[in-house]
Amino acid sequence: MLWVILIIVLVLCVILPGAWVKYVMKKYSEPSDRYSAQGNGGELARHLLDRFDLTQVKVEETSTGDHYDPADKAVRLSTENYAGHSLTAITVAAHEVGHAIQDARGESLFQARIQLARVAFVGQKIAGVLLVAAPVVLVLTRAPQASALTLFIGVLSMALGTLVHLLTLPVEFDASFGKALPMLREGNYLQDGDLEHAEKILKAAALTYVAGSLASLLNLGRWIAVFRT
Repeated sequence: MLWVILIIVLVLCVILPGAWVKYVMKKYSEPSDRYSAQGNGGELARHLLDRFDLTQVKVEETSTGDHYDPADKAVRLSTENYAGHSLTAITVAAHEVGHAIQDARGESLFQARIQLARVAFVGQKIAGVLLVAAPVVLVLTRAPQASALTLFIGVLSMALGTLVHLLTLPVEFDASFGKALPMLREGNYLQDGDLEHAEKILKAAALTYVAGSLASLLNLGRWIAVFRT
């Protein structure tokens, strides 16, 4: 019974952060025309980038979710935020510009995340192969040690992905509260009373990866438990 309760708690810890993020983003996407006089999210992103002399960074509409692409030097915003005039659109645009600033300044955590993400991508591919191969190795070699070694290397490869998720959190919080919030506050881009709500959106933007981090840790823990048995 205790294990059932523990599993339920862990599942809720993975699901609830993502659900809260979606709730906050949707809540402040209305009224959709709140910033129609000032411009949309894409226009604000372009303005902020130019203000920080990042004219080489593009602003693009995407269907794959709001993000900054350091390889293409592009701030990419979802359709609702790129063309939107809501508080969510304005605030998310500022958050993604925050990542462009981190990149331009060569900030250590941001650069470390990029490098580690590249290694982790390869590591995740290797992990997937090795975790599947472990029981096959046992059958073919009849050597439990060989199977255990294969599984161990696979778990270590998977741990790289978990490390990327954990390293992402301080990078995201800095983009929200070290970059975007000061820009919005000092530039007087927000209407009266919107700053405190923008802080909630920025927190949600920073916590987007929390669910992924928790899910990654949960999955890693599951494989470690398999390895120990």
